[in-house]
Order: sequence, then structure tokens, then C-alpha cells
Amino acid sequence: MAKVHRGAVSGRGKRVGIAVARFNEVVTERLLDGALAALAAAGTAPDDIVVCWVPGAFELPAACQQLAATKRFAALVMLGAVVRGGTDHYEHVCRGVTEGAMRVGLECGVPLGFGVLTCAEMEQALARAGGEAGNKGADAAMAALAMADLFTQIGAMRAG
Repeated sequence: MAKVHRGAVSGRGKRVGIAVARFNEVVTERLLDGALAALAAAGTAPDDIVVCWVPGAFELPAACQQLAATKRFAALVMLGAVVRGGTDHYEHVCRGVTEGAMRVGLECGVPLGFGVLTCAEMEQALARAGGEAGNKGADAAMAALAMADLFTQIGAMRAG
């Protein structure tokens, strides 16, 4: 029978770094509230959470890369909101943040929960930041914890 591994969503004893964008702060504050509530519900101690505010979504990958470089975190969470405007700036920012997040996740070896909203309009962003579509900040935090546990299980395979 196959051995199946699934990461448990437990924050007990885990340090979590969160990078959150100030741009569209009316949305990102709600994403952060959701992430913090999810981490608390999973047992992460408040003293084990570090929140770093950055100017905008484009700066999120660099902040997470620096957090990962400290080797102090079991998981990272990236929170931002990019709302389409009248120019192609939206596409450039979305692409840069997404590619940057993937690069950080693959190169740094620290699980990264991606909670960056890319929405056509502000109403969609608010709906996903604690409105009728849930809170994607909470979802990103839970994904980061699950991946941190899965990484621990995989690490045990290497050791054993």
C-alpha cells in the first residue's frame, strides 16, 4: 500500500513570517486579519508571527526572500491586492509578483502561502478579503502551515 503524506494545518511551535502590501490597504488589512486569525486558530503563538509591511505587491517577493534568508521561519505568507486599472500596469505587476513568489518558494526552501489577489475590480477584492468569497489571507496562512508540516515529513524521509 502506498504511503500517503498530507500536511497538517498546525502552527504549534512554528514561526511564520508575513509580508503584506500597503497598496490597497483597505483590502490587505482584511487579508492580514484573516491570516492572523487562521494562524491563531491553528495554534501559532502571537510571538511566533512577524509581519512586514511593504509598499506594494511588487515588493512582496523580495521581502519574503529576505525573511527566508534569516532561517527563522517554518513558513511564509505573502498578502497583497492588485486591482485592474486603465493601463497594462496590472499585467506587469501580477506577472512579476507571481513569478517572484514561485522563485522564492522554489529557491529558498521555505513554504510560501500565496495570498495575493488579482481582481478586475475592488468589489471582487473585498469579497475575497473577508466578504462573501471568504478570506484568501486565511487560506494562504493555512496552506503555508500545511506545506510546512509536509516539508517536515519529507525531511524525515531523508533522515531515515
